[in-house]
Amino acid sequence: MSNYHLAEINIAKMKGVDINDPIMKEFVDNLDLVNTLAEKSEGFVWRLKDDTDNATSLNPYNDEQIIINVSVWENIETLEHYMYKTFHSEFLRRRKEWFQKFGKAHTAMWWIPKGHSPTLEEAVEKLDYLQQNGASELVFDLRTKFPAPKQTV
Repeated sequence: MSNYHLAEINIAKMKGVDINDPIMKEFVDNLDLVNTLAEKSEGFVWRLKDDTDNATSLNPYNDEQIIINVSVWENIETLEHYMYKTFHSEFLRRRKEWFQKFGKAHTAMWWIPKGHSPTLEEAVEKLDYLQQNGASELVFDLRTKFPAPKQTV
């Protein structure tokens, strides 16, 4: 049993001018469903949310077209199961309908001690670090994954 959980941030740049743009309607209409599915998924621990129960109003990049998600999972496998083996996968397949191609890394993952909830600032720093330095044991992506740190006795 690990003393660590997996934190992740993902960002996307919308095709719409903001979250209320009509092109984003179907995505927005399903956001609560997808978030509820995450929260009920095996391995889900926590997600960053605002007063509306999602994170669409959080704007760490001062860009109304960028939305973010920060969550914590028991491990990489449970996060990947949610992403690729549930209703969420339909939105991944259709992401080009709502989101522009994002040239830099758009997902970053890192190991945190159990019980820690990453701040928005921490998550943005991790993503920025990955974009500037590439994957390492400090922060990595879905293509280059690293195991949880070894247990110390």
